[in-house]
Amino acid sequence: MAQKKRFILSIDGGGIRGLIPLRILEALESRLIHRGVTEPMHRVFDLVAGTSTGGLIAAGLCAPRPGSSAGEAAATIAELRSFFEREARDIFTHSIGDRMARAVTRPLGLFDETYDARPMEKLLKERFGWTSMASGLTRLVLTAYDIEQRRAVFMTNGLEENGSRPDDYYFWQAVRATTAAPGYFEPARVENLAHKREEALVGGEVFMSDPAIAAYLEARKIGWETDEIVILSLGTGRAAEHAFPYRNAIGWGALGWMQPSRGGPLQSILTDGQAQTASYQARHLFGELPGVTYHRLDAVLPPEAEAMDNARPGNIIALNGAADRVIRDNTILLDDIADLMKTHLMSPETGAEAADLVHAA
Repeated sequence: MAQKKRFILSIDGGGIRGLIPLRILEALESRLIHRGVTEPMHRVFDLVAGTSTGGLIAAGLCAPRPGSSAGEAAATIAELRSFFEREARDIFTHSIGDRMARAVTRPLGLFDETYDARPMEKLLKERFGWTSMASGLTRLVLTAYDIEQRRAVFMTNGLEENGSRPDDYYFWQAVRATTAAPGYFEPARVENLAHKREEALVGGEVFMSDPAIAAYLEARKIGWETDEIVILSLGTGRAAEHAFPYRNAIGWGALGWMQPSRGGPLQSILTDGQAQTASYQARHLFGELPGVTYHRLDAVLPPEAEAMDNARPGNIIALNGAADRVIRDNTILLDDIADLMKTHLMSPETGAEAADLVHAA
């Protein structure tokens, strides 16, 4: 009898560049459908982890759709793609009126966040309603950082190390938190439903742009064995040729390092460095662990496509092109993953017990 596999999906942060892992998932979905597998992603993957834009995708695919029949996710891959290619422009833009109003009400606007979070919050409430992470359709891990308690936060519906239930959060607030990139959006004020308190969270990319290792540790806390685990880690692209010349950097000062108009040098370097480090560590760690299967797919970006907030049509075309190249170069790997998934989804005799999830609004 074949051994049951636990499929884990990990998605990096990267703002609008989340279109790249989403396109890879679209290609995987197409392969599964071609093989007769029509299960939604929350039934294909046993655990999904995401940081920032990866958290948005994870929640969209694994949160219950408000008011729908049981088992329907908040968003399809097609709906998420539409968001990145069209709706995101409304989030990453300012009207002239907005700029003038903020200049009057906040005269020190030079130090203000780049974007108003209210359009994003409105969209999240409409998409997720008031369901909590305890109602997730599969295991989830979203990352954030508590700026008041100074601690990393892993918002999950799995288990704590002592076997107890984790803290619970509303889905829309959890996504707002993990996408609250400092300098771009103000911190999120969220409700910790377990402790009946409010927390101030910023996006998890400040400490973990690539959450693959966090996903693995969550799987081990649940009790999954190493030889059951198959990890698919999806990056949001790297612009290795986007250099920050020394002659420019020495004159930036504190504000210059954070300015989005310069490509957000500090944010870019932090997230890129963390993603590189995490994927390097994961590759070597999982290579030494018996039985863990680990695949990492990432894209090479042109320098002008690295900005996390560039939702202009020309950049969407560039990101789609980068995703096309990743899919083309990994055709065999994606076919193999789809074959493995089909084998285990359609062979119930290989299955371990179903995940013990609590479904509650």
